[in-house]
Amino acid sequence: MRAMVLREVVRLDENTSPLSLTELPIPNPGQGEVLIRVHACGVCHTELDEIEGRTPPGKLPLIPGHQVVGKVVQTGAGIHRFHVGDRVGVAWIFNACGRCEFCRSGRENLCDDFQATGRDADGGYAEYMIAKENFTYSIPEVYSNSEAAPLLCAGAIGYRSLRLAGIDTITSLGLMGFGASAHLVIKLVRQQYPKVKVYVFARSEAERAFALKLGAAWSGDIGHSPPVKPQSIIDTTPAWKPVVASMEHLRKGGRLVINAIRKESADRHNLENLSHARGGFHKKGFP
Repeated sequence: MRAMVLREVVRLDENTSPLSLTELPIPNPGQGEVLIRVHACGVCHTELDEIEGRTPPGKLPLIPGHQVVGKVVQTGAGIHRFHVGDRVGVAWIFNACGRCEFCRSGRENLCDDFQATGRDADGGYAEYMIAKENFTYSIPEVYSNSEAAPLLCAGAIGYRSLRLAGIDTITSLGLMGFGASAHLVIKLVRQQYPKVKVYVFARSEAERAFALKLGAAWSGDIGHSPPVKPQSIIDTTPAWKPVVASMEHLRKGGRLVINAIRKESADRHNLENLSHARGGFHKKGFP
């Protein structure tokens, strides 16, 4: 099979082609595993974090990719939920112990034995991949492959962020950054919570225009002040500076949901300096 392989952690400003097209054997599924013929795989900023080492790969060489849609072509021993020909999806969680307090409460991402798809195990930048049955999901036919793939990461984390933001109890929501997750969040809010006004902070004019097109009440740069301070803000940016900006824009007593596995370190010192100058983050109720 053909696969895009990461062989070493590199800086993208020094190596603009970190993945190499490689011919590899098709893997065989083991106990509790299925072999999937990949039809679509979304691209996530987390892949950049893996390539540059902010979220170091658990193994090298590695096939990245964790927003995967395809069909089961082979099953290992002990498979009960899926059969050959089933259309399935695979997301960020590749495996977890299933026994600890976090796994038993649906928080497998906090498990000490957590493994990530496309980081600790080979992912979907390939023609075939192995997935654990417990972390493989049926995909409704209403979605095309390319529509379903982003829902397995950008859509899922966006939905979780909305829950953490207390979407059922607020009337104003800020979105800091307007990438894959945020634009799905605003669509969901406009459909299910039409009374909630959404204020979007984005760097480019194109992103801000897109936000207004999707129903934002206001859009501006991260340094601009919205007409109303949101009760909650969801940050999906890869940097620290927008976190500080969110603190300035957030209503007193509001809630900031930071949605990122890692933040790039380039402007961390700015965060620390600004935090110290303002006496920490207590201003908005954050410890």
